[in-house]
Amino acid sequence: MRKHLLWKLLVGNVLPVIVAIVLLVWFAIDHLAAGYFSVLMKQYHIDPVDSHRMFLTAIHHYLIWASLAALALALLLNYLWTRRILRPLFQMTNITRLVAKGNYTQRVDVDSADEVGQLAHSFNQMADSLEKIERLRKNMVADLAHELRTPLTNLRGCMEAMGDGVIPASRETFATVENEFMRLTCLVEDLQQLARADAAKAFLDRKEVSLHLLLSQIVGLYKHNFQEKGIAVIWHLEPGTEMVSADGDKLLQAIRNLVDNAWKYSPAGGDITISTSRTGDGIKTVVANRGERINELNLPFIFERFFRADRSRSRAVGGAGIGLAIVKELVEAHGGQVGAESDDTSTRVWFTLPA
Repeated sequence: MRKHLLWKLLVGNVLPVIVAIVLLVWFAIDHLAAGYFSVLMKQYHIDPVDSHRMFLTAIHHYLIWASLAALALALLLNYLWTRRILRPLFQMTNITRLVAKGNYTQRVDVDSADEVGQLAHSFNQMADSLEKIERLRKNMVADLAHELRTPLTNLRGCMEAMGDGVIPASRETFATVENEFMRLTCLVEDLQQLARADAAKAFLDRKEVSLHLLLSQIVGLYKHNFQEKGIAVIWHLEPGTEMVSADGDKLLQAIRNLVDNAWKYSPAGGDITISTSRTGDGIKTVVANRGERINELNLPFIFERFFRADRSRSRAVGGAGIGLAIVKELVEAHGGQVGAESDDTSTRVWFTLPA
């Protein structure tokens, strides 16, 4: 492709121009310059026939050689310039082959702002996205295997121990087995919710729903959980932020995951603040809880699937790192945005829905 395209451009751009110029000059000499030359020869009483023929022969000779030299120089300069312009396209061809083989690390050198440079920039963005998706896919498979391995190993150990008579088949043993089964069930349910969240954009049933009512329903659902840890709920609902256009069931799921996340990571005797406000982007809902500060390096990744800043702590409270990823998918399906902030006083996770 490289040779074919390059030579097509060279032949198509240079050869017709050079041929047209040569023919134009040839025509001008034969019909204009030669006529003036004959007039001059007659004026000075010189035989015009032989002189005219010698004049045309010499002019044609030099014209041919000058044309060949001009053609060679034009081809050389055009070849160098065209190859420079097409270099990003050649790089994209080679990198595309690498991408097809699973190598997403190569990028196109962008050294211009023209259409080819813009194409190369867009190609690099596409390669970045593909590399990110591939990395997330690999991490997801590894994390999913890790999440499944722990309860399955525990179940196998309990079963083998009971079979060998090492531990009795008591109520406590069966309770342990049941807990591990519940962990597997919760993980499968989270994965199903994540799959539904991925497809939420195509299946949204938008209606005018009360955001304040959905928030109060979820808080009521977690009333006993808050009471067990002595957590107080503080409300700051700004007037004019109640009604939103959304799929009530999916928005309820997103709110539930935020409240569940805040409850799990709030210390006993702490508080959770739920607030709504109107911004330039729409209606913003913030769920804030007191607790350990999230490291700034980890903060941008908390909405990624299976990401957990503290794996041991997250596993202790039953998290698999999917809840916030579901929130992100559901909110973005509504055309909204999500984000998080964390400092020494609290961690605030928010989402914005279009007004």
